Amino acid sequence: MTTRVETPQSRCVVGFGRADVTPPVGIYHRMWGAALHDRATGVHRPLTATALWLESLDRTHRQVVIGLDHCLLDRDEFDRIRTRVGESLGIGPHAVLVAMAHTHGSAWMSRSRSHLPGGDLIAPYLDELVETCGRIAAEAAGRAEPGTLVYGTARCDLARHRDFWDAAAKQFVCGFNPGGPADDTVLVAKAVVAGGKVLGTVVNYACHPTTLAWENTLISPDYVGAMREVVERHTGAPCLFLQGASGQLGPREGFVGDPAVADRNGRQLGYAALSGLEALPEPGTVFEYAGPVVSGATLGTWKHKPLDAQQEAAARRWQTRDFTVPLQYRKELPTEAETRAELARWETDEATARSTGDANRVSECRARAEQMTRQLTRLAALPAGKGYPFPVSVSRLGGALWVFVPGELYQEFQVALRTRFPQFAVVVSTITNDWQPGYLPAAPSYGHGIYQDVIAAVSPGSLEVLIESVCREITTLV
Repeated sequence: MTTRVETPQSRCVVGFGRADVTPPVGIYHRMWGAALHDRATGVHRPLTATALWLESLDRTHRQVVIGLDHCLLDRDEFDRIRTRVGESLGIGPHAVLVAMAHTHGSAWMSRSRSHLPGGDLIAPYLDELVETCGRIAAEAAGRAEPGTLVYGTARCDLARHRDFWDAAAKQFVCGFNPGGPADDTVLVAKAVVAGGKVLGTVVNYACHPTTLAWENTLISPDYVGAMREVVERHTGAPCLFLQGASGQLGPREGFVGDPAVADRNGRQLGYAALSGLEALPEPGTVFEYAGPVVSGATLGTWKHKPLDAQQEAAARRWQTRDFTVPLQYRKELPTEAETRAELARWETDEATARSTGDANRVSECRARAEQMTRQLTRLAALPAGKGYPFPVSVSRLGGALWVFVPGELYQEFQVALRTRFPQFAVVVSTITNDWQPGYLPAAPSYGHGIYQDVIAAVSPGSLEVLIESVCREITTLV
């Protein structure tokens, strides 16, 4: 019978930094193919950048996580940020992890869009963003103190399966599937230092921030903003949000234009996160059975006791593995020439629809043309060869595993890791340091015309190969 309950903990040096990184109103904003606007008309909630500095107590290991309220960045932008942050901290870029919240309400931040309405504001904004990330990373390191990250979990059903079979149209659509499985795990962490002061928190949850869609013209962090407000109002400290493996997960109510819906979704997640944070014990303790007490009934008592020397040493342990997993491209990957021909066809159809005043057809053609434009961007970003060299960073910080990956992975990735390593708190951060190679669906999702399958660059089975490779590496750390 279990007589001791251990809470995963990381003994380390920890610090937080924060800045407002809201783009200017009027910047190019069109994230959705169906959108009829190009420029942002206002701000729903500020976008933020949050830096988390982590360093081993013996000062031999260090890394910094930068959480950005953006959807995607080009690889060059990730590299610029990592280089500048590394310079500001005196560490290599490999120790800098830039993670996207993936809000689809942010502006489309690509210098390739500079020629479009509001695009002239993109380059100056990105240049400033690089400097801001360097500054808050230095602030986080400068404010860091020896402390403890204490981990826990809560549950939230905001995220729902989004691959829905439309029987009437006889096709899959990306929306809300009431019967589909959805991982509801909210992994939380609280950074506590001497005297019980909370320096900051981490909320790791898998759900596409797609509450706001083509009807929304406001810059917005989507549900992440209200979630963060709820948590920070209670704790009085910064909250870092890390997007989990949400490839086929999105909010139950989404694709709307009303910011109030995004705020409601965010509060739902925020209160769930607070539930998990409030349940955390004092750092440096373990919950043990203390024996019977006779009081009418014979009561079984439990008490929080300090970690022993072995437990303390385990909480201080720090190991990191950075490695690459080769993933095969799919055989039917479209070529650049095919994509350009398709783009030209949709642009011609749009011109025809405009001449006849067919607004619905114009909207569809613009959306299809946008899909082809983004496909060209994806194809140009893929390395030459037969496969994609998929980078992974895994760190063991005491009783937790921090896993950072690029791309948009299906939930099976995080579910597998947490199932196989239940003794650890497993933090999974996707769209980190790159958004390529795009989606990594589970093998059974291929071949059905699902959106994520259609645009996936890697072949069926790639996610499963990645899971096995990551698990093998993790076993060397445990």
